[in-house]
Amino acid sequence: MIRINTISNYKAWYRYIKNPSNYIENKVNKINCNLKEYKKKTIFCTLLLSGSNEIKRLNKKFRNKNNITDVLSFPFYNKRVLKNKLRKEKEIYIGDIIINLNKIKNKNNKISFKSELNKLWVHGLVHLFGYDHKKDKDFYKMRKMEKKLLSHLY
Repeated sequence: MIRINTISNYKAWYRYIKNPSNYIENKVNKINCNLKEYKKKTIFCTLLLSGSNEIKRLNKKFRNKNNITDVLSFPFYNKRVLKNKLRKEKEIYIGDIIINLNKIKNKNNKISFKSELNKLWVHGLVHLFGYDHKKDKDFYKMRKMEKKLLSHLY
């Protein structure tokens, strides 16, 4: 079972989603109903809903990149280590995700706000599971996992 602790200190989020914590919890519950891999485990992470200034500061501090981005993920484990931990432990904290409200607002208007939000937090979650997109073959594996999780949300 996946559990996400959602935090929003950036008040502008509430103009787009009345209760972000409940929204994310409802989406995660849909994934949990369909994912057999983690039924007997509890996997925790934190989702911080931020704005451009905060995500830029975090990107600079932790990745040494002085720019604004849409999503940051800070996995606690690489894929191999996480796999071993999941075999041995029933509860595991896998890391943190940060999403930038302003990048979602600035996306193409053809994509709904909530749909874009879902894509970003799922993308961040998949990073926490140890996936990356540095190489083409890794990109396709990651994309497949994202599509699988997103398919459960609608």
